[in-house]
Parts: sequence; C-alpha cells; structure tokens
Amino acid sequence: MKTRCAWCSDDPIYVDYHDTEWGAPLHDDQRLFEMLILEGAQAGLSWITVLKKRPAYRKLFHHFEITKVAAMTDQQLETILLDPSIIRNRLKVLSARRNARAAIQLIDEVGSLNHYFWSWVNHTPIINHWKNLSEVPASTPLAESISKDLKKRGFNFVGPTIIYAYMQSIGMIDDHTTDCFIRNPT
Repeated sequence: MKTRCAWCSDDPIYVDYHDTEWGAPLHDDQRLFEMLILEGAQAGLSWITVLKKRPAYRKLFHHFEITKVAAMTDQQLETILLDPSIIRNRLKVLSARRNARAAIQLIDEVGSLNHYFWSWVNHTPIINHWKNLSEVPASTPLAESISKDLKKRGFNFVGPTIIYAYMQSIGMIDDHTTDCFIRNPT
C-alpha cells in the first residue's frame, strides 16, 4: 500500500488529485487561472468539496478560458449563482470575472501567468522536507508577498493562506511529506 500525505483521504478523487496534480509543476496559463479561481472558491471549505465540483466549474466558467471568463455578463454570473453544482457564494462567483480581468492586465504587463508566478521562485520549485503534516505552514512570507502584489493588481480571494495552497497545488512549492510515495517512489 502506498503511503500518501496525511491530508489525502481514500476518496478516489482526492487520491487522483494527490497522485497526479498536487505539487506537480504547472505552467499552462489557463490551468494556472483555473487553480487560482478554485483555490479562492475553497476558502472556508474543504478541498475535496471543490474537487468534486470542479467539472461543474469547468463547464460553467468556459473551462477557465481567461478572456471568456472576463467577458461574462452580470446575467451569466447571476444564472451561475443558481446552480447547485458549484459553491454558490456570490463574492466567490463574481471574483472569477474580476480575477480574469486582472489576469488579462497582468498577462499584458509580464507576458503570462506562468512567468509571473514562477518568477517568484526563480522558475524552480521550492522543495520542502516536512516529516509530517503538522510541520507544513498555512502561509509563508513569500505567499504574503505574492498575495499583497496580486491584491494591488486587483485580484481578490488571494489571501496569503489561499496563495500558499495555490503554490502547493501548482508545484511552486513541493510539500509532499518525506514519507509520501511521491517523494520516495519504491
């Protein structure tokens, strides 16, 4: 039996996410945007809740095509708020469009989301060596700096804890614990 990070339950969706996505370097702008929106949607909830709703988010938010999300109308967002297949928090739903618009400006300025996020770590993942889950921080000074910069650029739902989880999810930070099979394949 494979040993996984302690946060990973035996739910097949969670197992697949842990084994194939979490901590793996991600460089595609559309996927980077998707994960930013989903991490924001997760605020105050469990990640498994978001993962189970991810197919609906993809469908309702144009598979996270940034320009399409930025162009969504108030009426489209109001309709989405009626759909029980996603987290129907008004501020979180509206933030998808706001963040898409901020992302377009950021891309115009620096070239890509990929370049923006990965430049914070010199385009190389930070690999931590935590022995157990209790050692993993909820945030770091780097996450606080990125959060502050994103907020200045008009993004929301990008607090330091959300950004640290985002950094983990896109592989900027590898926080697989030292006993995890991802870290120690056998």
